[in-house]
Amino acid sequence: MKLMIDDAHMDEIRRIYDLYPVDGVTTNPSILAKTGKDPRNVLQEIRNFIGEDQILFAQAVALQAEGMVKDAHMIVDLIGRKNTVVKIPSIPEGFKAIRLLKKEGIATCGTVVYTPMQAYLAAKAGASYVAPYVNRIDNMGYDGIAVTKEIHDILVRNHMDECMVLAASFKNSQQVMELCKYGVGAATAAPAVIDGFVKNAAIDGAVQDFIHDFEKLTGHTAMSDLD
Repeated sequence: MKLMIDDAHMDEIRRIYDLYPVDGVTTNPSILAKTGKDPRNVLQEIRNFIGEDQILFAQAVALQAEGMVKDAHMIVDLIGRKNTVVKIPSIPEGFKAIRLLKKEGIATCGTVVYTPMQAYLAAKAGASYVAPYVNRIDNMGYDGIAVTKEIHDILVRNHMDECMVLAASFKNSQQVMELCKYGVGAATAAPAVIDGFVKNAAIDGAVQDFIHDFEKLTGHTAMSDLD
């Protein structure tokens, strides 16, 4: 499963990249707004940091298909076409835009997915990813994990091999683990959720025990300190 950072703050992106094996960064208009900066500058800064071999998602904001296509052109002109995925809302105008962009070879992600049929239509239109909002689906009274698994199954059973699930909107690491076990293609999570993957008192305690025992034996806290 590919793992993305769902954030646009460069300090957090640098920190997560320094510590964890991740595959790219996802953004949306709300995430970009939280930086308080020109979104063009933010996207360029992210691309310059992660390089062209990592995936960067940026979202079209227009509501009509023609405007979404123009937004997509602006995005790929700004940060390059290689490993850039344009997020398009999974609405009727969005399906039209996805088809048009597919013809141009611009990768897209059907986003704002709450239902399996949205995901199916986005994939059929030519999206490379579909992004169900796990926690938001939960908040509507449905089971976000179950819906995401159903979407994954629809893609597999209909041989939609060019499209994968990009699960989004997580509140905890358990949700990510459930989808990782199921074999979904990708997930994007906030830095705090990624930190939560290994935030465990038992883990920290075991590491400290090893250091304590080694220090009692040698008087040092690292192998490299030994003469």
